[in-house]
Parts: sequence; C-alpha cells; structure tokens
Amino acid sequence: MTDAATQLSLLTPQAPRHAASTTQAQILLINAQNASAARAYRQAEWISRQERADLIVLTEVGSGPGGAALIEALHHFGYPHVLAPAPARGDYRTVLASRTAPLEPVDPGVSFLPHRAPAAIATIGDRPLGLLGLYVPSRGPQERRNKDKRGFQDTVAEALPALRKVFPDMPVVVAGDLNVVETGHQPHHKVFGRWEYAFYEAFAAAGFTDAFRHLHPDATEHSWFGRSGSGFRFDHMFITTAHAPGLLTCGYDHAPRTAALTDHAAMTLAVAMTG
Repeated sequence: MTDAATQLSLLTPQAPRHAASTTQAQILLINAQNASAARAYRQAEWISRQERADLIVLTEVGSGPGGAALIEALHHFGYPHVLAPAPARGDYRTVLASRTAPLEPVDPGVSFLPHRAPAAIATIGDRPLGLLGLYVPSRGPQERRNKDKRGFQDTVAEALPALRKVFPDMPVVVAGDLNVVETGHQPHHKVFGRWEYAFYEAFAAAGFTDAFRHLHPDATEHSWFGRSGSGFRFDHMFITTAHAPGLLTCGYDHAPRTAALTDHAAMTLAVAMTG
C-alpha cells in the first residue's frame, strides 16, 4: 500500500458524526472516481459530515491501494459496516457502507461482474430495507467496445424482476452510476443506442420508480459533465413502485464535484420507514 494508505490504517475509528435515523432510510450515492488514498480520505471525511448519509453507495471504487484506503477511511469516520466485494481481476467495484445498521449481504442474482452489484438488507428502526448498488461499465476500449457494458446491463435487467423475492415484503432501493441517461433526456445525446435506453426502461418494467423523476417530474438535472460541458444524468436511484409514496427527498448535490473530490455530483434520497 502507499504511504498515505498505510497512515490511514493507523487511524483510530471515530463515532459517527451524526446519529442515524430510525424512521427514515437516508441514502447517499457518490462516484469515487478511482480516488487515490489521499483523495479517498477527503471523500470519506466529506461523506461523514453529511447529516443524511446513513447508508452509502460508492461507485467506481478501485481495487488497488486507493480503494483499500477509502474503505479504511470510512471505518475511521464512523462507518463500521462496509460491504466491498473484491473483483476476480483488476476492475472497479461498488461499495456499500452504513453508519449504524449492519449490512446483511444477499445475492441479487447478478452473475456477470458481481463485484459491481453488491446487495444487502439494512434494518432501519425495526423495518428492513433492501439496497442494491450498481456501477455499469463504460463503453470500454476499442477492442472490447460495449462488451462489458452490454453484458452487465443484460444481467442486471434479467435480475431486476426477481429482486422482490430476494427482498420480500420490504422497500428496495437500487442506486448507482448507470452510465446511461433516461429516455427523453435533455439535452439529447446521439451517442446512446436504443439498447442503452432499454436498460433504463427495464427498471420501470420490473416494478421500480425513478425516485428523482417521481419527485421532480419536469426538472432538468445532470450529475456528470463531459469535456464540452454537456451534461448527463448518469447517477440514478430507483425505489420499488409500491413504496414511492413514502419518498421524502431525492436530489443531487454538486458540492463534492465542485470541490474536486470527484467528477460526479452526489445523490441523496430519504424514504419513510414507518406506516
């Protein structure tokens, strides 16, 4: 490990800076952008200061020293429960973390690149919540153009209808960087094919609601910006449609992006766990 990562391992774990809610599931989604050990520390420190960040979904977490440092930094800043599947080969992964609620790992049925799709049950108060994190591959290098992206999207789309059996009788939130935009996205980007829009649409077909769009039906929002300045809403949160009426908030926070902690906006969601 790097010197910075080694120093992180010597840090004493802290108590959470904020008490976790027992009546709401409060989730933060953030793309780590394959952070170095030093930037991973700053990311974890920023996360810990967010009052409504009881459950965390981190995408594009590296499998090397930077990713290990991020996990250690989360422990240090008050997230003792971490689910961080290791890839079989060098690849990015998705990490789940929790302030208070233990994470009970479950198999979501994503057999291709499963380290990009960890899932767990977290109990908020006395009620369970299902959580699935996703990091869809980018289009990839020319020699493997779209192969991993198509393969992962197809596997996830096939798994979605069965998630209500994996997570019976509870709300389920699916959160991640999908590397696709919604149908009707503004501005329109010609680069996306019909198969990519079909992946976004697969969530509704499987009984999930776009949480942001449910609360903000007419809003134009972006979570990542290309070199030309064009915006893309790549980061998404979905909730089982039956539980969408319990949504309290869902939106984007550009603070970590403008502070150069990552190149993505963070995303937050709160859903009532009572009633």
